[in-house]
Amino acid sequence: MSTWATVLVACALAYGLKLAGYVIPPRLLAAPRVRRVTALLPVALLAALVGVQTFVASADQAGPLALDSRAAAVVVAVAALLLRAPFIVVVLLGAATAAGLRALGLG
Repeated sequence: MSTWATVLVACALAYGLKLAGYVIPPRLLAAPRVRRVTALLPVALLAALVGVQTFVASADQAGPLALDSRAAAVVVAVAALLLRAPFIVVVLLGAATAAGLRALGLG
């Protein structure tokens, strides 16, 4: 399948999902199980994205997993979250950790 065909199929699927949101009866979306799943789905997707972006090795690294400045930044950010730091502080601490380690040549 060519790149353009893949893009067009993805566009059609996205449009179909949006259309399904208007077509599905509201009583089906009001079920308790559906509400629980839709409340937790963004959390699961973001956690998976962070895991993949943190631990998957880039093309210039050997092996399937990478433990570099990204992993250290996530550890620092989790520690800041556990200490109940404000979100902006968590982001800044994680970014500063990654930047510092990369500046030292460790990442």
